[in-house]
Amino acid sequence: MHTNRRFLLASLALILSIPLAAPAAEPVAVTASFSILGDLVSVVGGPRVTVTTLVGPDQDAHSFEPRPTDAKTLLSTQLLVTNGLGFEPWADKLAKAAGYKGDKVVATTGLKGLTPAPAPGADKHKGHSGHSHGTVDPHAWQDPQNVMVYVRNIAAGLTRVDPAGATIYQTNADAYIKELQALDTWAQAQFAGLTPAQRKVITSHDAFGYLGARYQIQFLAPQGVNTDVEPSAKQVAQLIRQIQREKIRAVFVENMSDPRLMAQLSRDAGVTVGAALYSDALSRAGQPGATYLQMMRHNVSQLAAGMKLN
Repeated sequence: MHTNRRFLLASLALILSIPLAAPAAEPVAVTASFSILGDLVSVVGGPRVTVTTLVGPDQDAHSFEPRPTDAKTLLSTQLLVTNGLGFEPWADKLAKAAGYKGDKVVATTGLKGLTPAPAPGADKHKGHSGHSHGTVDPHAWQDPQNVMVYVRNIAAGLTRVDPAGATIYQTNADAYIKELQALDTWAQAQFAGLTPAQRKVITSHDAFGYLGARYQIQFLAPQGVNTDVEPSAKQVAQLIRQIQREKIRAVFVENMSDPRLMAQLSRDAGVTVGAALYSDALSRAGQPGATYLQMMRHNVSQLAAGMKLN
């Protein structure tokens, strides 16, 4: 009996001497303004974060209108990640209206935005669809070099709200930047055999200016950088004449755009519209653009194949 008691006491002492494991920390709640940012946050944050995306796959952030449920989501968030460059002005209004007090990351911080060239048929004193020359193209993610800046900014924001995860965030960011570098090298190789005359593409709205600047491709679009603005009949007619004159066969519609305009353009210009490109939104799971890397590889492959027909 005494032996058993001594054994039990010794066992109890041993158990009490073992430090208890700390309870698992709750994941950091992050809200991203649109699907591409949501993917980047998920990659950098890994299992330490839960990400809610306000504008989901195949949806247009230009025309998005926040709902009351979005304000509720935001109030339970520790970090809000937006693109900036005027892409989602509704996000700041939502944060203010909801009384959001959490941290914020503007993913394009440190980048200088491009100013779009005038649209076909636009007034020479104005930019795309009547916008002033001060309009900045917000679609900076179309250049993988810019996304490296996005990733660093996201890692810094996550570290601010979760210092304990700093090493993990930096490691994930560094690994992803290597993937972006590989993507950039691969993309350059896909376009390498194209002549300057072939490097012309028609898309439904002007979302690929950064991709064009990076890889020396001229993108033409009936719509400007904002899908809310409809092109004039004069702009569409001038674009049709340019397609016919320069024999442009690389014509594409985007996953979140109304295809009717491009169908008309294709019919009137006598060209065939290629596979959908992903510009302002990822695709749904199981489709070619479900992640940023998949989106870019799909777009580059389609663009290269289309331009070979020019």
